[in-house]
Amino acid sequence: MSGSDEPTAGAQQQAHERYEQQQKAIEQRADEIEHIILVMSGKGGVGKSTVAVNLAWALALGGESVGLLDADLHGPNTALMTGTQNTRLGMRDNLMQPAIAAHGLKVVSMAMLLDDRDTPTIWRGPLRANVLRQFIAEVDWGQLDYLIVDLPPGTGDEPLTIAQSFPGADGVIIVTTPQQVSQDDCRKAINFARQLELPVIGVIENMSGFVCPHCGKETAIFSQGGGEIMASEMGVPYLGALPLAPEIVSLCDSGRPLADQQAPQAVRDTFANVVGNINNQIVRQKS
Repeated sequence: MSGSDEPTAGAQQQAHERYEQQQKAIEQRADEIEHIILVMSGKGGVGKSTVAVNLAWALALGGESVGLLDADLHGPNTALMTGTQNTRLGMRDNLMQPAIAAHGLKVVSMAMLLDDRDTPTIWRGPLRANVLRQFIAEVDWGQLDYLIVDLPPGTGDEPLTIAQSFPGADGVIIVTTPQQVSQDDCRKAINFARQLELPVIGVIENMSGFVCPHCGKETAIFSQGGGEIMASEMGVPYLGALPLAPEIVSLCDSGRPLADQQAPQAVRDTFANVVGNINNQIVRQKS
């Protein structure tokens, strides 16, 4: 073997220079964003994207300038949940232009670059990391009050890339269900944040109890209260619980926020309480 497949010194230097330029652009973008919140979980299927999308929408409905970055390259769901699934990312002045959802919410998702919704993203780690950095450095986010980042499940390449790109982030929100299997994985996510010196804003327990629309009886389908217990044991704030409700599914699938008037009042009130607790934690951390 001649070793010709190995990168030359010149190619390595060029790659390093591109990385440095990209890093400067990332720092410039971060300087234009007041608050950066990462939403993560230890495992999939816990409603993490639902929380991220509706947190972004709640802030936008409150008059804030908000961006939503879908960092889940293999399961990009935020486009559907924000009604931007048929939008393609445009270009202006060599920068990608976010899709604009209702209430002025700016959205960037891998789904906006795929040929169709059934196309899989089959990439190895280095390429995934580079694309995520491009979603930060080469997107015209503009001045934002909040950037909400929906991370993929686990503690792998994508969460690590985003966390290292935003060392000054306000912190992470951990989404779990009441089940022990979810809590076990979310403990790893909390320790992941601690190892990277990212504040843990708190834990949200999703799918916490189902209220029958016919008889009004509440059933703890996935148990209940486990998220609060885990948060206490791990020494992090507990932000509240969100119920399991069919209206949440229909609103998310149709690209409408949980603050929509079609959402049950109990769902709207519960989510408003969670958003209030998040804001309170951010204020405490800044003070």
